[in-house]
Amino acid sequence: MSRIAETFARLKSDGHTALMPYLMLGFPERNSVLELAPALEAAGADLFELGVPFSDPLADGATIQRASERALANGIRLNDCLETIVALRAAGLQAPIVPMGYYNPFLQYGLERFANAAAAAGADGLIIPDLPPEEAGACQAACRAAGLDLICFVAPTTPDERIAEIASIASGFLYCVALTGVTGARSELWEGLPDFLRRVRRQTDLPLVVGFGISTAAHVAQVGQIAEGAIVASALITLIESLPPEQQIAGVAAFVQGLRG
Repeated sequence: MSRIAETFARLKSDGHTALMPYLMLGFPERNSVLELAPALEAAGADLFELGVPFSDPLADGATIQRASERALANGIRLNDCLETIVALRAAGLQAPIVPMGYYNPFLQYGLERFANAAAAAGADGLIIPDLPPEEAGACQAACRAAGLDLICFVAPTTPDERIAEIASIASGFLYCVALTGVTGARSELWEGLPDFLRRVRRQTDLPLVVGFGISTAAHVAQVGQIAEGAIVASALITLIESLPPEQQIAGVAAFVQGLRG
């Protein structure tokens, strides 16, 4: 059983919703994640989505775009991301780590080479938002051979037949997009989210994790009634941007504790 599967099994047994914060590798400074991630784990984070900076992050809104641009300006490249994961594991981080990046850098690196390097570094899966199922065969094979879960997206606009197709190649969990559009904190969740998740649930037994727009403890509580996990991204990045460096660790830890309600 993968570390991701073990985490969801444990949380299900405990009756808890998985809380998955998003951090951009190399943001706000080159090595910030080495302090931020352990603090968030101690505060209650169950899994981590770690953004790999990219020059054209088409699924991301302005907040994560800014974080990506800053990370690139800090000189962060794919090998630096892998080295950060190695350092997090060496420092004792136990939670599953899932890098989220766009397909082109992984393809240029070499799919098998990257999958093997990510697994050796201590990653548990990959999230690739611009990889359609029709083109995912080689990446799926590379992930499977390396022991990584390939996390796939479904959206409110995804027809049932395509949800089933996507679920058939995914593992670990399904990333369920909570709205139409790009990432970004929202004041309220989409009223159609429960019906959308019921549609997804009919097509798969994988855990369902909701992202895009999750920003408050109330959102996490709502999601926990209809899915296995919640991803908090833009709201966390915005908080990091707003805090002076000496307050970032305590500030993000308090935020994640608050998300637990």
